[in-house]
Amino acid sequence: MIDIKLIRENSELVKENIRKKFQDDKLGLVDEVFLFDETYRAYKKEADDLRGKRNALSAKIGELMREQKKDEVAKIKDEVVIINEKIAELEKKEETLDKEIKDRMMVIPNIIDSSVPIGKDDSENVEIEKFGDPVVFDYEIPYHADVCEALMGLDKEAAGRTSGNGFYYLVGDIARLHSAVLSYARDFMIDKGFTYCVPPFMIHSDVVNGVMSFEEMDAMMYKIEGEDLFLIGTSEHSMIGRFQGQIIEEDKLPIAMTSYSPCFRKEVGAHGIEERGLYRVHQFEKQEMVVLCKHEEAMDWYNKMWSYTVEFFRSLDVPVRTLECCSGDLADLKVKSCDIEAWSPRQQKYFEVGSCSILGDAQARRLGIRYKGDENRYVTTLNNTVVASPRGLIAVIENNYQEDGSVLIPKALQPYMGGKNKITVK
Repeated sequence: MIDIKLIRENSELVKENIRKKFQDDKLGLVDEVFLFDETYRAYKKEADDLRGKRNALSAKIGELMREQKKDEVAKIKDEVVIINEKIAELEKKEETLDKEIKDRMMVIPNIIDSSVPIGKDDSENVEIEKFGDPVVFDYEIPYHADVCEALMGLDKEAAGRTSGNGFYYLVGDIARLHSAVLSYARDFMIDKGFTYCVPPFMIHSDVVNGVMSFEEMDAMMYKIEGEDLFLIGTSEHSMIGRFQGQIIEEDKLPIAMTSYSPCFRKEVGAHGIEERGLYRVHQFEKQEMVVLCKHEEAMDWYNKMWSYTVEFFRSLDVPVRTLECCSGDLADLKVKSCDIEAWSPRQQKYFEVGSCSILGDAQARRLGIRYKGDENRYVTTLNNTVVASPRGLIAVIENNYQEDGSVLIPKALQPYMGGKNKITVK
């Protein structure tokens, strides 16, 4: 949610930002907010003036009572009753307008950074840099689900019976490799100075509304029936929610955390759910980075955070590239974002394994997260995927698949696999 001062003082800037995001249907919201806000402030001023008049009359009542002028006191009391009724009427109008303003402000997109390329959708994202040489093997790389099944490590058929499409059982060494990737990611980020956290996996609706747009919520979140609780789609949600309504001491910033969680997503939309594979599923696990900092520190943190994900995958000998997300591909709360994509030797192309984003003060403004300095200001929030598995697992399997059907275990993961250096066909 942007600062309403932007609409008061530079509504054309807000409209131009909407155009850059190709959301012209939202242009009218800016004018509506502007007019509602003018009326709201007029009502507020009128109510404040009446409160001042009431206070003056209340003081006068005290004087008149001391002078035993009861008739005049009665008249003033009648006037105060009328003023109170008028104030109550104005407060009700203010409350109604405040809701109308907030409902619109919640869907007006955040102001994107000037460095963001302009484009309609993800097809116009811009490659920034490649890290590592993409390898094309001289033998065929099977589909990752087939590799896992051959290694007795995947059972989607049973998961279909217990839970439906989009779920899976990981078994044996494949399950262990999946856990090894996440454990290594945890320790990798701890070594970078991030504080390790395991957050709640369910959150209240006010936190959901604070951390994401309505469109994302409808497409992603699972609601717990009969309770004000949602399953998290990423640990960023509960990690940011941890600071809801808090004023953080300035010397405590920046706060850099790395969090583990299972993640649950409906995955509603054009992509659908894969029947056989593990790329797009309803349930996965993730190691995340979350940072709260001052506005002026955000870009430095952004560049550090995505570089850590690149470094993580390169330490597993997985080639990756970074893509700058264009304006039309940015979720409404995002100021700037880039995707990290891993090389798929089977498909001979890159696929998304993580995303790094600056959200400005949008989440902080919605959740009331400030820091205490010369004046209380909203913090800036950032998040980034260290690794999400099974996608990270797929990248490791494909880039380490051998012609005999075995999978080499990268050196960095071997300590988490009991020293094992290879998974072989049984």
